[in-house]
Amino acid sequence: MQYLVAAVVLVALLCGLNLLLTVGVIRRLRRQGAAPAMTTESLPPGTRIPAFAATTTSGEPISDELLGAPALIGFFSHGCRPCEDLLPLFAERARITSDAVLAVVVAAPGEDTAAEIGLLAEVARVVTELPQGPLQTAFKVDAFPTVLTIGAGDTVVTSGHTLPAGAGAS
Repeated sequence: MQYLVAAVVLVALLCGLNLLLTVGVIRRLRRQGAAPAMTTESLPPGTRIPAFAATTTSGEPISDELLGAPALIGFFSHGCRPCEDLLPLFAERARITSDAVLAVVVAAPGEDTAAEIGLLAEVARVVTELPQGPLQTAFKVDAFPTVLTIGAGDTVVTSGHTLPAGAGAS
């Protein structure tokens, strides 16, 4: 009987220790949760923008040569919660900037992107493409949303998953 009591007490102590360690790990993960979970970047600052060509939703051709600098470029994926949160902020920044603005909306076939396009078309040249499309590939976008600012010499000034403070505002 004494061995049974000792075994139950040992198991209880191990469970308690496991619980304490789990709570510690959860606290640490929550603290790190404030930082962006994705560390991937598209083109890093200082990189020259790649050659690209596309047609906007209004039928206008757009390319690296026609974009102009400075520019604000945003990549958004349909159904992406962080994209939905950033989209109105991007549109507002686009509304107040004198920079060229290009927005790329990524969606699978059959997805309804009318709301995103409607919001962005008022303030930007909008291109829609399928996942892994040519603009995403050219700009090395592998996470959404992604926002780039382009400066003189057609080089990337900032690249990230949020709007840079003050960038693109006039």
